[in-house]
Amino acid sequence: MSAPLVLDASIAAAWCFADEADADTDSLLDRVRDEGAMVPALWHWEVANIFATAVRRNRIGVPDAKAQLALLSVLPIATDPDSAARAWRECLALAHAHRLTAYDAAYLELASRLGLDLATKDSDLHTAARTLGVKVIP
Repeated sequence: MSAPLVLDASIAAAWCFADEADADTDSLLDRVRDEGAMVPALWHWEVANIFATAVRRNRIGVPDAKAQLALLSVLPIATDPDSAARAWRECLALAHAHRLTAYDAAYLELASRLGLDLATKDSDLHTAARTLGVKVIP
């Protein structure tokens, strides 16, 4: 049995847009359904922004965006209550050390602190996580 993982917004986007999905992201969806996931608080804004941008670019309609968000909302995804308190210390330090955005550093900090796998499609985040010994999937 797998443990929960830290889920970044790039994976959630892949679940919602067919042209971003693949066998690996589909497998991660099954894992999150079965085992759950943790996210920093900013994940909710990042996912909302993905849909706001997709609607603005006519990639998806508002009804479809709402339907996809409703599907995401029923997944067992827990928000880390400590992520905001770590933004100005740990996350900022990780961002500087690994040339990441502070947003990406929040995912890395959470995965590192909790000892969980990190699910991301972001190559810079993937590289930084490997440097710190955090297992990255897919």
